[in-house]
Amino acid sequence: AFLALALSFVITAIAFAQSQPLLIDDFEGAISRGPEGTVDYGAGNGSSVELTASTDIKHSGKQSIKVTFDAIQNGYMWIARGSGLDVKNAGWLVKPEDIKWNDYNAISFYMYGSDSKTQVAFDIKDKGNEIWRFMTEDNFTGWKQIVCPFKDFVARDDWQPDNADKNGTLDFPIKSYQFEPRPEAKGTLYFDQVELKP
Repeated sequence: AFLALALSFVITAIAFAQSQPLLIDDFEGAISRGPEGTVDYGAGNGSSVELTASTDIKHSGKQSIKVTFDAIQNGYMWIARGSGLDVKNAGWLVKPEDIKWNDYNAISFYMYGSDSKTQVAFDIKDKGNEIWRFMTEDNFTGWKQIVCPFKDFVARDDWQPDNADKNGTLDFPIKSYQFEPRPEAKGTLYFDQVELKP
């Protein structure tokens, strides 16, 4: 009876461990750009974006990432973290190749909204460098967890990197993610605590 109880406890503990979210990014530490920076970000065609650390508006830890942006018509921007980027120190807390991707069905992040109705694209880059998109909207106030099921991402049809395999299949491991407030919109958003969800 004792062995059966112990075995049951072990099985339950394993199942519980596998059902927990995995924190992959939390924006603690310096927020900087450039080759030695920690975030790969920029803008083009007249849009602009600036990033700083926010210690007063945060969901967890000591800070969040504050995004001040002006997204104009036909402009674009990106705020990216992960591997294979042009910024050396933009990696996650866990390397993509060390993640058991079969254990997870979604990726999530916390966003601090102001009910501005800004459309926000959340993109992920897969193993073959193909970019996949999930759309959300700033239609709330305060912190909210945005859960993005992998099955709800769609391959971008407006732009793909030259080296993307464009095979129409979301291939794991995912290598990076990026935020993009979409035109036309201007304001400030905050992001924190990116996780993988079982």
